[in-house]
Amino acid sequence: LRVRNFESGKLKVNDLDGNPIEIGAIVVWQVIDTAEAVFMVDDYENFVHIQAESALRQMATSYSYDSHDEKGISLRGNGKEVNAHLRDEIQERLAKAGVEVVEARISHLAYAQEIAQAMLQRQQASAIVAARTRIVEGAVGMVELALEHLSQRGVVELDNERKAAMVSNLLVVLCGDRATQPVVNAGTLY
Repeated sequence: LRVRNFESGKLKVNDLDGNPIEIGAIVVWQVIDTAEAVFMVDDYENFVHIQAESALRQMATSYSYDSHDEKGISLRGNGKEVNAHLRDEIQERLAKAGVEVVEARISHLAYAQEIAQAMLQRQQASAIVAARTRIVEGAVGMVELALEHLSQRGVVELDNERKAAMVSNLLVVLCGDRATQPVVNAGTLY
């Protein structure tokens, strides 16, 4: 029998974290048992639409819009897994009606309008924190390397107080988000 498809409307649901999102899906399906399609449900086309939207709502509440860690599955970051879950969820509901789901995939995904701006700010803040973390990790590595080279080559002997001052100065220079202005000390360090 022929393959059919439809696109669900944009549904407003809450994701796993309780954030309101808009989600829509495209479902490709076909009747594989005409007797079940005709006799088990009143209107199999309407049944497919209603069950697909119900499955989409259910699936959307199982995942966060965006993952908070690299191991977590999210609606935005794991399309393949999410689409497979959606297909299975719809298929489970349509099996008794003699309908096979050929494919199901998310066609629209966005934060709901009322929180979109706040979530964008949160994403930007997360990106800034991740960038700063990387900068600090790199700066600490550079400071360790500098101290190690100075010690190995015998360029200068630093006591703990001077090492602390050097570490502090290097970290300020390396981690700062603005250009530094050098200050030349004309006097003695003691």
